[in-house]
Amino acid sequence: MKGFKAFLLRGNVVDLAVAVVIGTAFGVVVAAFVKDLVTPLIAALGGKPDFATLYFTVNNSKFLYGDFINALVAFLIVAAVIYFFVVVPINALIARSRKEPPADPTTKKCTECLSEIPIQAKRCAFCAQPQPV
Repeated sequence: MKGFKAFLLRGNVVDLAVAVVIGTAFGVVVAAFVKDLVTPLIAALGGKPDFATLYFTVNNSKFLYGDFINALVAFLIVAAVIYFFVVVPINALIARSRKEPPADPTTKKCTECLSEIPIQAKRCAFCAQPQPV
């Protein structure tokens, strides 16, 4: 029991639990926003008083495609929020933190005249002095 308690009280397990609870609450808020505001607005444009009650019947079975569209719009809103407010900022931070190593030098200074010469040069092109390799 002691090991199980230590497992539950580790930081990442508690953080994950908090994230799941907040994510679920956010999903409920977005679903309510879509159901109560967005889809009625879409339904008003289509001439129906309530978008969520749209359905068709096959052999006395109701297919509530309005509810499905509500869920689809809610999913798209949640996905967009996650992408724009979590994924994009995290990717920007990761890109900023990555520093590219400096490129290998292609030139060096001549030991005599301090002119820039190719790194493989054995003699300076300007003063003709031999260069250490």
